[in-house]
Amino acid sequence: MTDPVTLHGYFRSTASYRVRIALNLKGVGYADAFHHLRKGEQRAPEFLAVNPQGLVPALEIDGAVLTQSLAICEYLDERYPEPPLLPADPLGRAKVRALAQVIACDIHPVQNLRILARLRALGVAEPLVTDWAAKVIDEGLEACARLVSDDGPYCFGRQVTLADLCLVPQLVNARRFGVALRWPRLLAIEVACLALDAFARAVPEQQPDAE
Repeated sequence: MTDPVTLHGYFRSTASYRVRIALNLKGVGYADAFHHLRKGEQRAPEFLAVNPQGLVPALEIDGAVLTQSLAICEYLDERYPEPPLLPADPLGRAKVRALAQVIACDIHPVQNLRILARLRALGVAEPLVTDWAAKVIDEGLEACARLVSDDGPYCFGRQVTLADLCLVPQLVNARRFGVALRWPRLLAIEVACLALDAFARAVPEQQPDAE
């Protein structure tokens, strides 16, 4: 009997959103364990026993706990090869990973809840905190618009990749912070992705813990 798969997440977490898409694409059923980030539930001792970093997502699968969304997605890609999230050729894989990391490593961490809370704790006024987040997102998406390919409905052609799993959630965050989405190519990619059931079922407002 296969061990159950449990995704620890939060509806508004873009990192959790990436993993939801990956699980859906791979056809992996899972149970949700919700941790309300704004209430600090991710710092509860019970969750720290699951992920000592106190961050979501964490995925319980195959008798192990995996953390960090990109590592989880690549594990799922190796464990369930179809459909692939990375191109077959080394250059293609490098380009997809680079775009995914622009979002997951450079844009998202600098404007996530922990960093914004620290800015507020240092006395930074709320309008400046919001401006900080918006500027980080704007600059990062400008780079993304230059890095995606010009062909195909998705970031790199006709196959959904890890890059698309990162881009679509980041566009949700961009809207939350009032970023003017001035990149037609990125918006076209989003439309193409959201036409897929795996993406549509993963959107934040469709999650049971959505507020």
